[in-house]
Amino acid sequence: MEKVKFFDTTLRDGEQSPGCSMSADEKLTLAKQLERLGVNTIEAGFAASSPGDFESVREIGQQITNSTVVSLCRASKNDIDSTIEALGDAKNWGIHTFISTSALHMKHKLEMEPKDVKAMAVAAVERAKKATDNVEFSPEDATRSDPEFLVEVLSETVRAGATILNIPDTVGYTTPDEMFDLITRLRNEVYNADKVTFSVHCHNDLGLGVANS
Repeated sequence: MEKVKFFDTTLRDGEQSPGCSMSADEKLTLAKQLERLGVNTIEAGFAASSPGDFESVREIGQQITNSTVVSLCRASKNDIDSTIEALGDAKNWGIHTFISTSALHMKHKLEMEPKDVKAMAVAAVERAKKATDNVEFSPEDATRSDPEFLVEVLSETVRAGATILNIPDTVGYTTPDEMFDLITRLRNEVYNADKVTFSVHCHNDLGLGVANS
């Protein structure tokens, strides 16, 4: 029987909400509460974003022993190495790396060609995999990405060692039917889809975050 697993990003994405900034002590307290609730994975922060976030991620990794603790990082050597430094001594930890895959983001945000984006995603997963078996990859703005390119990138990251594929609705515009169709296609077409865990990260701009999930 398939089980739903919970990946909580309150300490990272949730903190970006206006007025929701937390101190290191507050983050640790919340992480312990999430662990008591039985949350499978806690995204403790973005270790490479600031010295404060690095220390907070490191401390949560040391204190939390039942839930898996991960840090978000861009698909770059420095970000991944920072995450490894922060969490490498934790009992249960992982790396969550991402890069944009929509045509809009690749052209105007990254200023990169699709082939270079794919290569960067693969290199990031390969680097992360050398440090931990728990590697999650997210194609940012997945729901506005070309589905064929999305299948291609996700398949290559699975070959590189990704164990979790997270599909973000970054701008929160997808409907439940569209999300269902996309996830169904990915589970049917991505390489070794039956060997990895699929995850979703749905924003709530249209009030459909829970329905899409």
